[in-house]
This record gives sequence, structure tokens and C-alpha cells, in this order.
Amino acid sequence: MRVIADLHIHGRYSRATSSQMNLPEIARYSKIKGLNLIGTGDFTHPGWLKEVKQSLVLDSDTCLFKLVDNPDSQTRFMLTTEVCTIFDYKGVSKKIHHVILSPNFETVEQLNERLACFGDLASDGRPILNMTAPQLVEEVMAVSGWNMVFPAHAWTPWFSLFGAFSGFDSIDDCYQDMIKHIYALETGLSSDPAMNWRLSNLDRFTLLSNSDCHSFWPWRIGREANVFDLEQFSYHQIIDAIKTHDSARLKFTIETDPAYGKYHWTGHRNCKVSYSPQEAVKFANICPVCRKRLTKGVEQRVEELADRSADFRREGAPGFMRLLPLSEIISSVLGVDSPSTQTVWRKYYALIEKFGDEYSVLIDAPIDALATVVDLSIAETIVKVREGVLKVTPGYDGVYGQLSLDTPFLSNDKVKSKSHIQQLSMSDFW
Repeated sequence: MRVIADLHIHGRYSRATSSQMNLPEIARYSKIKGLNLIGTGDFTHPGWLKEVKQSLVLDSDTCLFKLVDNPDSQTRFMLTTEVCTIFDYKGVSKKIHHVILSPNFETVEQLNERLACFGDLASDGRPILNMTAPQLVEEVMAVSGWNMVFPAHAWTPWFSLFGAFSGFDSIDDCYQDMIKHIYALETGLSSDPAMNWRLSNLDRFTLLSNSDCHSFWPWRIGREANVFDLEQFSYHQIIDAIKTHDSARLKFTIETDPAYGKYHWTGHRNCKVSYSPQEAVKFANICPVCRKRLTKGVEQRVEELADRSADFRREGAPGFMRLLPLSEIISSVLGVDSPSTQTVWRKYYALIEKFGDEYSVLIDAPIDALATVVDLSIAETIVKVREGVLKVTPGYDGVYGQLSLDTPFLSNDKVKSKSHIQQLSMSDFW
């Protein structure tokens, strides 16, 4: 069975999150997106956990959860959360975010009881815990061997495993003797598997991609996801596929173009300057306008730690495809500032009605069929994104990248001959 999963989101008790981020809305937009498995997010927060327990019931067939008020919904939920650990390592403060997956409410309640000793779980949907990363993993795994921990958005400059400002140069230094319980890492919006393949030390980890969304809108939820092929749709099958790095079950990940991410290049938002890794080094990572330190981007950070060339391909690893949210594509073609305008929504829902969900539009719908629903310019841009020929002006220092529309239309055969990163359709994996 095909399972498309976004395992890292946030509920309405997290900072900068939509107040309408509730489970029925999350389920509704997950279906529109094409997801059939979504994380609950924030199970450490007592208010959110209470809502989750009221809204969801265990589906005995999958050991996952479904809506109480909509039992016919095909959307399943997994109990998930993100936490921040702050601790000193060799005299330097480290601030690392981690994602936790858990199988049931009993396990979650036991884990929350333990974690409450290290911080105020009610302070935020993503609580700050005064404990080391190894301590966190030890506490999580002591509750249940079916729990899973992995580093969140591993390359973001702040609050991440390899973060330029408070992270580590090595995943082993971060988790120390508890590295034996780390099976995966989350690549984040500003990196993709190809960038992570450049570090040979990461070959032993499964690369996961999730949205880390703070709203249910389709340009946020599911913008990155994991595609599984499972004999049985279940919590335990998913965890086992991740643990065993099984590319027969974890087929591929859906990635935004990493240049679209808010921290891909090095730069300074206030001064509106951004640089490639090579240019940033020439400036010694100092802003030439205000003379303050630049925010080091993910691409530069990867270059610092990589021991392989940029075209290295890891044999046997799950594949990936680069996409952009459909609403963002439509708004770029129409030249409007926001994907939330009614003009964009009308065209978006027309495509969803025709093809069923957003992933089907982005990945599989033929250009001729797309052009019967929307203008040819939108249809061509969808296919250009699918084929990987459109460039994105890189994001930097909290500013999202921008889609460039001036690329000539190419056939898929020509695209595949131009790049070692081959864009694929769903049918290539089944």
C-alpha cells in the first residue's frame, strides 16, 4: 500500500502557529494535498494532547489513529512531537531540535511524565528541555523501544544538529553513546538527500523529509513528505522501514527545491544581500553593508563538512523528487504576492477537482490534461517544476527562495540528459 506521510507538524499551541490548526482541519487539507498519514505534532503539550485524545481513536488495523467524528476518513495520524534541548558541550551552548514518534497514548503519557522533570511542557507546543541530546534519547527509549527520535531540520542555522550557530560538526558528538538509537535525520527545507549524501558519515541514517508546518494551508502542509510502499499500513511497519533503511519500503521523499528554503544561501535579510558559499567566504562571512556577521546558509555549511563531491549518488538509498507547492506555482505565474488569493484558490481547486489531490497534479497529470483546466502557462510551469528545469533564486536568512519563470520549455528526455539529479514520476517507483 502506498503511504505518503508528513511526520513533523505543529498544533495550535506552538508559537507562530495558526489558531485554527486543529485535527479536523489538518485531516481535511491532508486529503487535498494527497497525504494519508500525518503527525499530530506537539503531544508533549498537555492542552494539545487533551484535544488529540478527544479527537482521535486508535485504528486497530494500523496501530495509528483516526478521527472520532469522521470514521470514514482515510487520513491516519501518528503521535509525534518536537522538543528543544539546550545544554553545554565542551563549554559551548548547544540548542538542538528533535522529532519524537510514539506508538500510543500510554507511551506518550509515560514519556511526558519523564520529560516534565526537565522543563515546562505547557510553555509551548515545542518545549525547551534542560537536558543533553543523549539524555533525551535515553529517556525516550527507556519508555518504549518502539519510540523513535531523530534530529529535526538538521541543517538550519539555529536549533539544529549541524546548525552554524549552535550545532555540531558530527552527529556522533551530538548523541554520543545514544547514537545507537538514532536511525534517521530530517533534511529540512533548505537541504535535500543529494546534499546529505556528500557526508559519508551520514550513510548509516535514513533521510526523512517533513513539512514542519505551522498552518494547514496546502502550500505548507506536506510541502515535504515521505513515500512508503508497505505490505501493511501500520506504525510498526513504518518504524521498521526507517530503522532498517529499507528502500523497498521507503521508496522516496518529496522535497522542495532546497533553494526555496529560507536558509539555503548565506546572507543578511536586513541589508538584502545573499551569497553562494564561495562568495560568502570571500567576504569572510561579514555583511559588506552593515559589517555584522552574515547568517551562514545550509549550502555553505554542507560545503564545510562534506567529504564527497556535489554529484555523488548514494547507491541503494531511497530516491527523491523536487517539487514546489502548487499554490506557489500558480501565484508565481499569475504574478500575485500571496498564494491565498481567491484567484489562486479558484485555479487550485479546479485542478484538485479534476485530478483528485495536489500530488497527482504535481507529479502525474499530463500537460495536455492540465491545460484543459488552467491556462497553458500554468500547465507548462507545473511540468517544468516536475522536470527540474526551473531555477529558484535561493532563500537566505529567513527569506524564502523565489521561482524564476524564464526557463524555456524542455521535454522530459532532454531534462534527463542534462542533470545527474533525475526527476521521476510516481510510476518510476512502483
